[in-house]
Amino acid sequence: MSVLNAGVYIKSTDALIGSFFEHTTILVVKHDNAGSLGFVTNNPFGKSLHELIEFNHASTFLLMDGGPVDREHLFVLHKRPDLIEGGEQVANGLYLGGNMEQVIKTINTSSAAQQEIQIFIGYCGWDAGELEAEVKEGSWQVC
Repeated sequence: MSVLNAGVYIKSTDALIGSFFEHTTILVVKHDNAGSLGFVTNNPFGKSLHELIEFNHASTFLLMDGGPVDREHLFVLHKRPDLIEGGEQVANGLYLGGNMEQVIKTINTSSAAQQEIQIFIGYCGWDAGELEAEVKEGSWQVC
């Protein structure tokens, strides 16, 4: 049985020094026969949500650098399905995506704690078997 599942954290090893993934911790949110998807959880993007033109009506909210893939879109992870509809449960009490207007409203009204919502620019993706191979070769340590 694989130790890789949705909801598992992986941490880069010294094998990835000098790459985008140097000193990163990634939360795996999807892991199946099609591949894996995750978000870097320890790298701030350096901008706030309200600094993006289309979200200038939002409150100050730190964006995270989720990964090198699809850096043109925002991705939301949250623990508040009671406030944000349409998310897909990826692990115990953790949801991916949802109604972005409700995400903004939740942020603007401080209805959720900062640790209950994360917004990422980009994500990390692996083809089928690729992440397992990287773990086996020692690039990632499963936490």
